Amino acid sequence: MRRYLSLYGVFFVQRLKILMEYRVNFLIGATSTSFLQIGGVLAMWVVMRQIPSLNGWSFDEVLLVFGLVTISESITHMFADNLWTLGWQYIRSGEFDRFLVRPIDPLFHLLADRFCHDGIGNLLVGTALVVKAMSALHIPFTVATALYLVIAVLTGGAIFIALNLLTASSAFWLVDSIPVTFLVYNTYEFAKYPLTIYGRGIRIALTWLIPYGFASFYPASYLLGRNVGALAWMGPLVAVLFMSLAYRAWKFGLAHYTSTGS
Repeated sequence: MRRYLSLYGVFFVQRLKILMEYRVNFLIGATSTSFLQIGGVLAMWVVMRQIPSLNGWSFDEVLLVFGLVTISESITHMFADNLWTLGWQYIRSGEFDRFLVRPIDPLFHLLADRFCHDGIGNLLVGTALVVKAMSALHIPFTVATALYLVIAVLTGGAIFIALNLLTASSAFWLVDSIPVTFLVYNTYEFAKYPLTIYGRGIRIALTWLIPYGFASFYPASYLLGRNVGALAWMGPLVAVLFMSLAYRAWKFGLAHYTSTGS
């Protein structure tokens, strides 16, 4: 573990050196995603000016849900964005073969090969939204609350990474896995809002099939004192389960990988 942490540090520093070669480009990339998130918040604000309550949820309460899932998404955006390019950038071109001849785990190498600074904007916006919402809702910021937030955010990030890894592993057979990953990933847009505004089918899907609800709705409900039972604490278990499933899919695909010969 210590060896891999040290290696990741080396990869990270080298990536930053590359990014900082073009500092304006780095700044634009790091802040561009924040404008997309702000646009989403403004759209929600316009809607909720006309409808002050979404099935019993106020604007600031929805903002808390929105902020939590945005922070969780930023984790996969920054540290696992290379999963999106597995097919067309590595497998199709034959670049993936170099991961197999080096004395480190191929999945680690794939993830460490690229830090995506675009996710910084999402992290900043998500954090600002959570702080603003908690302040407006008078949620006390205690040590217990801070610890719960850290666990919730890391859980959400792990779920995002697990689902992206699970779908990206289809690249071993389809070569281009982006359509599959995009289809599953984009359902997180539903998790920006309270699950109670959706029908039963969507609520079940976002809890047990594509469990983005554990990155937003359930931790937000707990912080707001809304009773969601044991689901408020099941996020880490769900994250471990999906990470295990995704890693098994990755290992299975890796065992059946054949180079394109490019």
